[in-house]
Amino acid sequence: MKKLLLLTLMFLFSNSFLAQETETVAKKSRKTKAKTEKAAKEKSEAAEEKAKAKKEEAKAKREKAKADKEKAKADKEKAEATAEKAKAKKETAKARKEKEAKENSTSTTGKAKSTAGKAKAEANKADAKVKDEADKAKSKAKKAKEEVAEKVEKPAKEAKAKATKKVRETTEKANPNTTDKVIGKYKERKVYEGPRGGKYYINKNGNKTYIDDDQVE
Repeated sequence: MKKLLLLTLMFLFSNSFLAQETETVAKKSRKTKAKTEKAAKEKSEAAEEKAKAKKEEAKAKREKAKADKEKAKADKEKAEATAEKAKAKKETAKARKEKEAKENSTSTTGKAKSTAGKAKAEANKADAKVKDEADKAKSKAKKAKEEVAEKVEKPAKEAKAKATKKVRETTEKANPNTTDKVIGKYKERKVYEGPRGGKYYINKNGNKTYIDDDQVE
């Protein structure tokens, strides 16, 4: 009878020990799986941010090409205005020469003066046009450069900075009834502010996961 009782106790102890070992292995397996899934998710998010940054970079190149095209057009207009100025100067020189050749004739001299005055007015007009075109070209190029920086370079930098941000999961168990202040959300989870100013949310494992201030929604 005692042997039977001893065998029964040994059997129960053995089963209890085996059950504990099985539960320990299962917990380790679940924890490893959770870490693997989390790493895969973070890798996927980083890849998406990187793709977005590349897209913004491509857009920046298109904007720069457009700005270069506008600058080329402005340079062409400036060259045309310069040619007109040269033409006006040539007309002025021609008028002066005609004036000197016919200075003995009052009527001819008057006509030459009129021509010279007209040529001078055209030259002044051409000078003003060249200056105006140059100012427009400079303003347009500056505006295009600023637009590229505002629309493309800034979002690309922000996307790159965002891609490098990480959450910091801890093994610290969170108190569901915590008195820490709720200051916002992160991916539909409440974000708390700890006593030392840290921002965290309670993950599915019941642990605290800390995030940066600008990740709080």
